[in-house]
Amino acid sequence: MLSLKQWKDQRTQFEAAGIQLPAGDVDAVRKAGREQPSWIHVGGGNLYRAFHAAIAQDLIDAGKLDRGVVVFETFRPFTVDELYHPFNCDILQVVMKSDGSLSERVLSSTADALFANVQRLEDWERAKSFFRSPVLQLVTVTITEKGYGLRTADGSFSEQALADFSAGPAAPTTTMATFAALLLERFNAGAAPIAMVSTDNFSRNGEHFRSAVLDVARAWQQAGHVGQEFVDYVSDESRVSFPWTMIDRITPNPSTETEHALAEQGFSDLPLISAGRSTFAGFSNTEEAHYLVVEDSFPNGRPDLTAGGVILCDRETAEAADTMKVTACLNPLHTTLAVYGCLLGYTRIWQEMENPDLASLVRHIGYDEDLPVVVDPKVIDPKSFIDELLTHRLPNPALPDAPQRIATDTSQKVPVRFGHTLAAYQASPRLDPASLTYIPLAIAGWLRYLLGVDDAGNAFEPSPDPLLEQLQTQLSSLSLGCTDAAAMHDAVAPILSNKEIFVVDLYEVGLGEKVEGMLFEGLAAPGAVAATIKKYI
Repeated sequence: MLSLKQWKDQRTQFEAAGIQLPAGDVDAVRKAGREQPSWIHVGGGNLYRAFHAAIAQDLIDAGKLDRGVVVFETFRPFTVDELYHPFNCDILQVVMKSDGSLSERVLSSTADALFANVQRLEDWERAKSFFRSPVLQLVTVTITEKGYGLRTADGSFSEQALADFSAGPAAPTTTMATFAALLLERFNAGAAPIAMVSTDNFSRNGEHFRSAVLDVARAWQQAGHVGQEFVDYVSDESRVSFPWTMIDRITPNPSTETEHALAEQGFSDLPLISAGRSTFAGFSNTEEAHYLVVEDSFPNGRPDLTAGGVILCDRETAEAADTMKVTACLNPLHTTLAVYGCLLGYTRIWQEMENPDLASLVRHIGYDEDLPVVVDPKVIDPKSFIDELLTHRLPNPALPDAPQRIATDTSQKVPVRFGHTLAAYQASPRLDPASLTYIPLAIAGWLRYLLGVDDAGNAFEPSPDPLLEQLQTQLSSLSLGCTDAAAMHDAVAPILSNKEIFVVDLYEVGLGEKVEGMLFEGLAAPGAVAATIKKYI
């Protein structure tokens, strides 16, 4: 039997099974990282385990990184206690190829994992000590859009944020206040420079990260907890940089399919571990394609990230690459498949791509409606990117990606994934947003999804979303079989006109009524969702 926990003792068996093993002195690299890392990663979930840890392993194997990465969790200690420590911080990366084969690799690049929270004082003190050291060069982050949030839907600061502002840096509760507190430790220890690198999947991530941390720093200064010098330190990107990035690697939750394949291969210690709606395991399963574009702004130096496949560039190029992917060439197509997949009873994205109407819908969105407003970032060709996505990545039957996962937090994604393109059409002298058909159909599908009733008339639970309750309350007068167009308008108009959600007022750009009509058709009767898609395709 194979055991990830025993891979060092089972090296011959692992190699015979075709599993790639780490090169170099694993123990020495780990020891150096535990003593003082040069790279910290915050948010050690599935994306880190599938992607960042592999980049770090590439650097270590190439002799470009001499100490392991230390993972911080700030929200809850689950992954630290259940995933990292039980496996000695090792990860089995499973790359699922489109031909159905699996490529496996042991990643030993994580030196340690801490719950960087005052609830675990020993870990919190170690976290602060790491930030005090000038050896630390970069902090990468994957905490999802919600992790950066300090404000409510109306733009005011949340109660939790205000409590952090008032209490000061001693016991932060929000992740942004945690970062501010750690940077304060660094400032007080000599103000060494550092790069704070958001690799979360939303536009201008570095800008939003910097703004949120500065919100905390300025609030603390106004409350008398810190001096202006600390605010100046965080504000100075020659000392504390917040590079902009684009990240892309479809990484589903570890799946039963992968679990069974590994068990058949002989692994005895890789069961799925459930945590609410998420699933974890000693392995990560991910796709073969991957992209990480990073603004090359590292004031304290950096390892040679290009040895791990990272594309380094200036800010404008990083923004263009991210805008291409997030607003046009991947994420809008993913979200469209997510909401319609839930409505039509699919549990895998690849299954949806076998539905000719759904496949045609996302092709029309990508090629016909998104590409005309895409700015070519040069480092990645937009059309080739969509080609790869639609012909290899999304249809990959080995990739157990679920529409229910992608549908999470859709209200937070709509402004970027659809609103950006709508605004670009509105600003263009040669394009008319009212001419769009397929993006409005995707938006109508989202509204239909929010009702929590699928196309067969069965209730389902929509994925978590911070605006779910508010949006469902607004739409509560609608139901399957709706025949009152005026009632439909009254229910959806406050949503479709909301520029916080769509960036533009859909009625002002000539799309509000179109979306209403598509939603009306999709609510006519069981089966109407599929019929409506077919009509417009």
